[in-house]
Amino acid sequence: RPGLALCAGCGGRIQDPFLLRVSPDLEWHVACLKCAECGQLLDETCTCFLRDGKAYCKRDYSRLFGIKCAQCQAAFSSSDLVMRARDHVYHLECFRCAACGRQLLPGDQFCLRERDLLCRADHGPPLRDGAAARGPRSP
Repeated sequence: RPGLALCAGCGGRIQDPFLLRVSPDLEWHVACLKCAECGQLLDETCTCFLRDGKAYCKRDYSRLFGIKCAQCQAAFSSSDLVMRARDHVYHLECFRCAACGRQLLPGDQFCLRERDLLCRADHGPPLRDGAAARGPRSP
């Protein structure tokens, strides 16, 4: 459909012999499809991500919009193993008690206070059955 399509990047008519199609309905001049952050040309050889009408390379998309570790704020790679606590996600190395620094492992009891992870020893023993009903609840 060269000549009929409008470029999603510059808005101009695409009359080139080739165009790049991203998603089912966005078409680009080959020279217009580039990362909005670093300017890298995005063609059929690299992964392209769209957000709010802008195109990004994989590295910049992950850096800007990807999930980050709740402790170190670094992005995750696809090969990273993670630990989760409520809506927080951590690198395995970052999943540590804020008080004593001990790494928390799967199966360990812990408490999450605000953004701080605390091991069982540092947050105290669990409440006995019915203890919460008799006394005030701790925050």
